[in-house]
Amino acid sequence: MKVIVTGASGVLGSATYKAYKGSGHDVTGLAHSRATDHLKKLDLTNFPETDAFLENLRPDWVIHCAAERRPDVAQKDPEGARKLNVDVPQHLAELGAKLKFTLVYISTDYVFDGTSPPYTPASATNPVNFYGQTKRDGELAVLGVQGAKSVVLRVPVLYGPASKNSESAINILLDIVQDQSGKQYKMDHYATRYPTNVVDIANFLVRLSAVKKSLIPPILHYSAPEPYTKFEICLVFSKLLGLPITHITPDADEPTGAAAVSRPKNCQLYTRETEDLMVGVGGLGTTGFEEWWAEYLGVCKA
Repeated sequence: MKVIVTGASGVLGSATYKAYKGSGHDVTGLAHSRATDHLKKLDLTNFPETDAFLENLRPDWVIHCAAERRPDVAQKDPEGARKLNVDVPQHLAELGAKLKFTLVYISTDYVFDGTSPPYTPASATNPVNFYGQTKRDGELAVLGVQGAKSVVLRVPVLYGPASKNSESAINILLDIVQDQSGKQYKMDHYATRYPTNVVDIANFLVRLSAVKKSLIPPILHYSAPEPYTKFEICLVFSKLLGLPITHITPDADEPTGAAAVSRPKNCQLYTRETEDLMVGVGGLGTTGFEEWWAEYLGVCKA
């Protein structure tokens, strides 16, 4: 099977590229600013260049991981975020209709407002920040292309192997816990998140590719089941690393002020439809949060 993974230099894209390659598929990883010897450099916002590349390669699947994933950055550069999160996936869906490949558009739990979890794939979207709006609009764009086989895969906040901890909103908390310099931090204890491992998602995508296309619904949810606030994640890291976190103060208040980017309180994704689809091909296959970090950090769970 021929597979293209966009955003293959990112945390999810890198894991997805490795999973397809490790499964024996003919996989091409794309990157823009961080292309390497094994990743092809391609600017997806250059539509003629993208057309030529995909028409030459003729993939069976395109896993679209490339996006502006940072709510703060999206808010500051709305035009750039909309181009990456809406225009590019719509163009890929149009190419999919023409070239007959299946497009998987990676979306987010932030398309929901967090007031009435858990959310099913059919739940009404109501994003509370601009990032969520662009991802919701991206969903509508790819699903609105006639003749395309597009799948929206919504996932929550991600963690996993990364070249820099700053690439993940979860991994970066390691740096904060390890910062014993005396600097003080206020840590979100308001929003409940469901951190999900990128390796699990990558392996799921490989298995999903083996499912008969006609059985795959247009929207799927994938999420680990364990709820944490960011402060509670810091407590886990503190325990695993044996470090005090007296420098981290829990903040249970909703973000306010002109500069604050609104975050939904609890966007738990209901995954039953995905579990039912994957019966017989490995199920959801999620990893325990603390168990994975204990192994990754090379320490024993207390």
